[in-house]
Amino acid sequence: MQLIETNTLRLEPLVAAHAEEMFQPMSAPAIYEFIAERPPISLSSLRRRYRQLERGRSADGRQLWLSWVVRVASGQCAGYVQATIFPGHTGDLAFVRGIWPNVERALAWMDGPGDPDGDGLLEYERRTPSGLIHQGWKDSHDSIFHADGSLADGPIAMSEIQAYAYAARSGAAELADALEQPERAAELRAQAAALRQRFEDAFWLEDLGTYALALDGHKRPTRVRTSNAGHCLASGIASPERAARVAETLMDEASFSGWGVRTVAAGERRYNPMSYHNGSIWPHDSAMVAMGLGRYGHHDHAARILTGLFEASRHFDLMRLPELFCGFTRRDGEAPTLYPVACSPQAWASGAPFMVLQACLGLEIAPQQQTVRFNHARLPAFVDHLTIENLPVGEARIDLRIERQRTGVGLNILGRRGDVEVVTIK
Repeated sequence: MQLIETNTLRLEPLVAAHAEEMFQPMSAPAIYEFIAERPPISLSSLRRRYRQLERGRSADGRQLWLSWVVRVASGQCAGYVQATIFPGHTGDLAFVRGIWPNVERALAWMDGPGDPDGDGLLEYERRTPSGLIHQGWKDSHDSIFHADGSLADGPIAMSEIQAYAYAARSGAAELADALEQPERAAELRAQAAALRQRFEDAFWLEDLGTYALALDGHKRPTRVRTSNAGHCLASGIASPERAARVAETLMDEASFSGWGVRTVAAGERRYNPMSYHNGSIWPHDSAMVAMGLGRYGHHDHAARILTGLFEASRHFDLMRLPELFCGFTRRDGEAPTLYPVACSPQAWASGAPFMVLQACLGLEIAPQQQTVRFNHARLPAFVDHLTIENLPVGEARIDLRIERQRTGVGLNILGRRGDVEVVTIK
């Protein structure tokens, strides 16, 4: 944990000694008006809590705790920032067994309330006039529309939500295998395959070379080109042939601005590069697109996205990617146009570069096999070499140096703690 400083804030790694300064600000009732927490009972109780957080991890090691105290320009402590991380790629079967009943309940919801008309697709519709009209990640009131610009009526079946459901069933099948439940694993894979076919039949738009944004309440596809199709690639639900078509559509001039992938392609009826969801660029959305491109072997396209986002970041304060920025076409000598009320920092955007980098490298980790795979790895032209330290692979750790070459990358193992195999596919 490191000290983080900006012009207006100072984030200090939290220690027990901060309790004295933090007790008074954390005792203000207004802080707890909208959160399910209560003020500290006493200074000693807050000190005990901070002493626990100072350790940096839970007693069983399954959670990592990152905690900072926020100090404003006057020097006063104003609050704290905390993140709880569940380390991935651990192969922790005890954890899987513990959450398996919850996984089964989520799957049951998908089969029941999540699919009210029983057609095999997940749908949403607001229950009251004041409810949220759209409940995908693009939740603006006008974000789901037809080619003529008319708004889609519910219930709505979003394309990427079906893709997430496919990924959920496929992932749950792997967990069932790990838990030695082969019959359940086979059932889940059969459900995933049936969903994949249903998805292809209902959402594919041959003339547009992409998947429909959604189906409306009459099961009519919304025939518009959007970034949502990239999320479908990321899940693996698309056939390889159609994924190649989608890749070209997502990276043409109508969708790829030079900085990132537009939420809605230029030329669509509701396209507006200054809108929230209908033509802007969201770094996390572009990262999901890159992940999908990488999954189907289009690593050069993923590298273009990484280059665009990196070069865009050079125009933002502290090189910090914001929640979104405007989708105007990139022009020589001009910076990307800011979206005035975009959140910055924003967690989705902060994680985007790591996802795009993983997509470029084709990086996969198999904890049960203690294996790291690089599938047709690429680095963009602005990255000559890259070092990854302390990469967890099950109980082992590995340090790697990756160097860009004319036709791919070269890998060097700098350190290895435990039994880890590195596989490179070129």
